[in-house]
Amino acid sequence: MPDAGGLTLTLADAEATTQLGAAVAPLLEPGETVLLYGPLGMGKSTMARGLIRALTRPDEDVPSPTFTLVQFYESTPPVAHFDLYRLTRPEEAAEIGLDEALDDGCAVIEWPERLGEDASAWLGPDRLVVSLSEKGAGRVATVSGVGAWEGKLKHLHV
Repeated sequence: MPDAGGLTLTLADAEATTQLGAAVAPLLEPGETVLLYGPLGMGKSTMARGLIRALTRPDEDVPSPTFTLVQFYESTPPVAHFDLYRLTRPEEAAEIGLDEALDDGCAVIEWPERLGEDASAWLGPDRLVVSLSEKGAGRVATVSGVGAWEGKLKHLHV
């Protein structure tokens, strides 16, 4: 789960969640990971879609990778969108290309808790952690950083 500290943002609707993803995109560098936590329906895919479209193009087709487990996108940096909900073992992350995705680009990961207790071994030193929860008709995003993202949080403008 997310580390203590960071930002707490109120997201009034899906558009605000999309904008949060778009605000993260220009700060991402190769080797970095965005971890998206939250129950079903909290907006993890919506935030990922906003981030990916900000890196690619506004009309990019960004389906949820629930069944494919991963989608790769050509952008600067290259980005891979993982949905680990259906993983049964943490080792399956290597089988679907998590290691390779971080070699050349960055990764957006829904359901990172599926990586198990040793998740940091899979994710590299620089991570943005976003935990989404319900607040009335909207959402709350608790955002924290690990490694380089500790300093980058002050540049996150939503």
